[in-house]
Amino acid sequence: MARRHRHMIGYRILLVLVIPAMYFLCVSFAGLFSPKDPGDKTKLENIGSRRLLWVEENAIDGEINCTPPAVTEFPSDGFTRAQRQSGYIAIHFLIAMYLFLLLAIVCDDYFVPSIKKICERLGMTKDVAGATFMAAATSSPELFINVVGTFITEGDLGVGTIVGSAVFNILAVPACCGLFARQVLDLDRWPVSRDSLAYGITVVLLIVTLRDGRVEWYEALILVFSYIIYILAMVFNRRITRWINLLKFKRKEYTNLSEQTPLVCNNHVEDKGIEALEFSDDEGEIVNLTNWPSGTWDKVWWVLTWPINLALLITVPDCRRPSLKSWFPLTFIMCVVWIATMSYVVSWVITIIGDTLSIPDSVMGLTFLAAGMSVPEAVSSVIVTNQGHGTMGISNSIGSNVFDVLLCLGLPWFVKSAFLPKIPGQHYVKINSEGIVYSSLSLFSTLVLLYTAFIVNKFKLDRKVGVYCLIMYGVFLILASLIELNTFFVVNIPTCVH
Repeated sequence: MARRHRHMIGYRILLVLVIPAMYFLCVSFAGLFSPKDPGDKTKLENIGSRRLLWVEENAIDGEINCTPPAVTEFPSDGFTRAQRQSGYIAIHFLIAMYLFLLLAIVCDDYFVPSIKKICERLGMTKDVAGATFMAAATSSPELFINVVGTFITEGDLGVGTIVGSAVFNILAVPACCGLFARQVLDLDRWPVSRDSLAYGITVVLLIVTLRDGRVEWYEALILVFSYIIYILAMVFNRRITRWINLLKFKRKEYTNLSEQTPLVCNNHVEDKGIEALEFSDDEGEIVNLTNWPSGTWDKVWWVLTWPINLALLITVPDCRRPSLKSWFPLTFIMCVVWIATMSYVVSWVITIIGDTLSIPDSVMGLTFLAAGMSVPEAVSSVIVTNQGHGTMGISNSIGSNVFDVLLCLGLPWFVKSAFLPKIPGQHYVKINSEGIVYSSLSLFSTLVLLYTAFIVNKFKLDRKVGVYCLIMYGVFLILASLIELNTFFVVNIPTCVH
């Protein structure tokens, strides 16, 4: 487990260097097409009809046509904007990276083991456990980030994070699995096709929900109900799989009979291996806070993570230890507290970084937050893939997106619009950036491109697929950033002066 987190830090450092570089490249490119006169308002003529109507209504009401800054919804960090721009913003980058590491350790070393104990007690199958509790464990930071973005900042930080995380899972995770796989892996067609179909329906629902720039309470409720239907489908997945296998092997069973082939099909014997949920007893390395490691990098890592491990040792019972196995309910509760608290702090720090660099909340969610929150899933998928379970790694990355979109977005939106509307009587959540709608459209295209790559490559995961997915992810980041920067048309109105 410690080795996995060391890999995570390396990937995060790479992403923190690459993603800002790509963003500022987009800013420079966008500047070539920006009007030289700051007072030039011709680009407003290209704005979408619904956005123009909103601007006109605000103008009639005497309101300022700008987006309220999300940073004002958080406490002060003790620095002025000028101080942060002079170099102190580097402190916020370091804090964000350290908090990403803390969230990864909480999820992998404490939350996931407690979820496994719960699933074992309930006797759940692997499919249902993966679609419910395990998806909640790996995607819990995204859920709380959207809670902060919906109820506190009332901006696009949460939806941007989940849309960006979904694209990361669809393109960047298969890219990492393909590039770092030690061998060419054969993927099972049915699980990948099943998860791709479920995710495709999910993306269509999201596009329909965001089409007019606001989320009505009943639209959010439809997302939540859709997730319940998805869970029911997973409950009966074993029966569906058997029916498909029956159709698949029926012709072989009756047309390929010979002296060398048995009259009784062996599929029923093979299916028994997936009846019950079986987890490995090896839950990962339990860190010892008193033993000084021997290797140089191990010593650096031990010092770096010692404060995190100490804080978690004091506040969260480690149910991986034999003496604390029965404490998994308390482990679950304390992990939720830690993840919720740290998600708020991460949202605060990322919002300050975006405000300092004049980056819209939607861009910060699509790039920085999405990559930071999704790296643990990428590393887990790479580890599973290197163990020879390529289908499991790909299905995990696709299936977690269903939870992200339907529940991480739908549930906070429903509670906010139905019970806590910003304006009494107006039961909807407003999406500030029109670019999020176009980014959600790209979700469907990325899914089609990924599935097409699998078909062309005969459902084999190799370096060729990895390079293809990596290039497509880079293209998405550039196009999404350019759209959010109003390069092609206006999707973001300016942030109010503060």
